[in-house]
Amino acid sequence: MRIAQVDQDTDGRRQQRDRAVREAVRAGLIGPAHVAAGFLDADGIQESVRDLRRAFGDAPVLHTFAAKAAPLVPVLRLLARSGMGCEVASPGELAQAVAADFPPERIVLDSPAKTRAELADALALGVAVNADNFPELDRIGELLAVSESTSVLGLRINPQVGAGAIDAMSTASLSSKFGVPLRDAGARKRILKAFAERPWLTRLHVHVGSQGCSLELIGQGVRAAYELAEEINAMAGRQQVTSLDIGGGLPVNFDDDEIRPTYADYARQLRASVPELLGGRYDLVTEFGRSLVAKNGFTAAVVEYTKDAGGRRIALTHAGAHIATRTVFMPEAWPLRIAVYDSDGKPKLAPERVQDVAGPCCFAGDLVARGRKLPELAPGDVVVLLDTGGYYFSSPWSYNSLARPAVHGFTTRESDIRFAAVRPEQTLVEILAESGVDQADALLFSDVDSTPAQAGTPAPARCVQTEARSWH
Repeated sequence: MRIAQVDQDTDGRRQQRDRAVREAVRAGLIGPAHVAAGFLDADGIQESVRDLRRAFGDAPVLHTFAAKAAPLVPVLRLLARSGMGCEVASPGELAQAVAADFPPERIVLDSPAKTRAELADALALGVAVNADNFPELDRIGELLAVSESTSVLGLRINPQVGAGAIDAMSTASLSSKFGVPLRDAGARKRILKAFAERPWLTRLHVHVGSQGCSLELIGQGVRAAYELAEEINAMAGRQQVTSLDIGGGLPVNFDDDEIRPTYADYARQLRASVPELLGGRYDLVTEFGRSLVAKNGFTAAVVEYTKDAGGRRIALTHAGAHIATRTVFMPEAWPLRIAVYDSDGKPKLAPERVQDVAGPCCFAGDLVARGRKLPELAPGDVVVLLDTGGYYFSSPWSYNSLARPAVHGFTTRESDIRFAAVRPEQTLVEILAESGVDQADALLFSDVDSTPAQAGTPAPARCVQTEARSWH
């Protein structure tokens, strides 16, 4: 029964994607005039939110979206209207969350390097703050001494339960840069002392990692935080720790269209690892990102040329390292499936052959797929990088000054697909502005120095030096 349901769901997602590609080509959103673009399924994102809520049932939990996975204000506003909170890790993400209408009490600030100014702004807004280390706790205390705040304040711990399959995505290794290492000599005692001295500290935060971390490993980390909270409260003689931020980290299946593991699988693991967790003793916060949006998005790019080299067919497309940075530089850890469509946006039915799918960047390793068996590609075809709704739209790389592609959202209403612009395609004017065109003469020091200063005006060289300080 479950297998049949999974097959039905995956077939439905595939059909929806095929239809979206066809309509996007028909609408001119992808094609000769717009050679690369991202697409997000708004209905699918909302369904993922519903799945997450169902998995946790009646437990007292604030589900926040990790803004880094898709820091686009229209996406964030959709999630805010769906009742989500927002986890942010920079002033930019905080500004985006506020612009998206998340109320302060549903925003959580995490970052290992918060400045004094960032902390002051967060405390003034009343957003929750998870301190990363003991010096940050001292800084928060100094700010609270001069100005009250309604912010919920917590401390992030590193449970040191080990790394997952992708070391760079693992935040609970012995030497991770995140949080207070729980198993280091004297660390637990120091944490207990920090809470005893700071009655305003009422939350513990833990996040084991994301892609590549097993549910069992995540459960071990949450268990460590729960046990520490119980110890803090026992020592305080009251429930000082009232909430646990258990992070996110549900891995995404990039192998096929099936959603696995599910949020229901995650909740079952939590119940197995920490049976008391969902009973209501602690308010909970989650911070899922990639798992909410990855499979609800794709990237489409036009094939410009095909060629043969060394017996290998190479398709030169407009999707490369400037869009799929992780996939290009870490292909073993971040492989992507590729679907092929013809110039009309219909699934291509040509015979398959082994091909490389290359991007437009000027270095040899700019490949999103190597030796991949795909329907034979031809100029004008459209390649679609699947499962790229998370992070692929949030980390464009300006290598070769290639334009950031547009991102479009879509929804299905009865027989129609409606598109809406989420982020416009970057223009040449914008590329020039970002590259300093308005300061084009800034480095012509010899020209400035040879120009006599006019009476009553500052020396030009001094003006240049003043501007140069902004580089630092």
